[in-house]
Amino acid sequence: MWRSCLRLRHAGRRLLNPPRGALTASVRPGPNPLIPARAYAPPTERKRFYQNVSITQGEGGFEINLDHRKLKTPQAKLFTVPSEALAIAVATEWDSQQDTIKFYTMHLTTLCNTSLDNPTQRNKDQLIRAAVKFLDTDTICYRVEEPATLVELQKNEWDPIMEWAEKRYDVEIGSSTSIMGPSIPARTREVLVSHLASYNMWALQGIEFVVTQLKSLVLTLGLMDLHLTVEQAVLLSRLEEEYQIQKWGNIEWAHEYELQELRARTAAGTLFVHLCSESTTVKHKLLQQ
Repeated sequence: MWRSCLRLRHAGRRLLNPPRGALTASVRPGPNPLIPARAYAPPTERKRFYQNVSITQGEGGFEINLDHRKLKTPQAKLFTVPSEALAIAVATEWDSQQDTIKFYTMHLTTLCNTSLDNPTQRNKDQLIRAAVKFLDTDTICYRVEEPATLVELQKNEWDPIMEWAEKRYDVEIGSSTSIMGPSIPARTREVLVSHLASYNMWALQGIEFVVTQLKSLVLTLGLMDLHLTVEQAVLLSRLEEEYQIQKWGNIEWAHEYELQELRARTAAGTLFVHLCSESTTVKHKLLQQ
């Protein structure tokens, strides 16, 4: 996970050099239209206007510099992140852009903007409640009654992760073939609310983002606990769709594009949560290798 964050050009030395000016760049990237409505609607693309990307440490955390300009959020706040590792990951997004800046690919930047600006003005309790509410419509809690092959596939693939979650958190979740979904016990909600309360606000923004991508709190918890890989979680969230593709065939390029996009967003959200919830220090000698 960490190696993908440490690939800025020139072995990262340039990241630690302070900018020579105090001009600011109020660049306003956001998510693509497929991610939650709470996030910003970005310009689709823009010609790259900077050559070098660096990070510096300020009083409020780590800042991103585009040439000699400090990056800002859509609400014109100084773009400052709490950890050096997250700053390097965001800087990598900016540094990897080619002649054209494709804002819809910069999911870490978007998540940081959302955390800094909090455009919907939600507090920690509201973020937690929003994530837990997904239990009512959790992808792996809804089962079909036919065809028999899909019933068996859901049982074989979804039951193990459901059993893991129930054992891991000592709760009952269950599944249902009813359109009303399963009846989630109040204690289950209370336990999961208490668990999510252990995360900080930044990490909770990432958790809700991943839950929205997968349409599953259970799969998201599996990712956060490193019980599932991103590839496994995404395929489990698309189990019925993949079944239909196997049966009826693939729409040329469209299904593969959707799959890769979902993997990218889920991976970015998962990385964001871990970088925001762990005490991480990047050793400078790693940047110099």
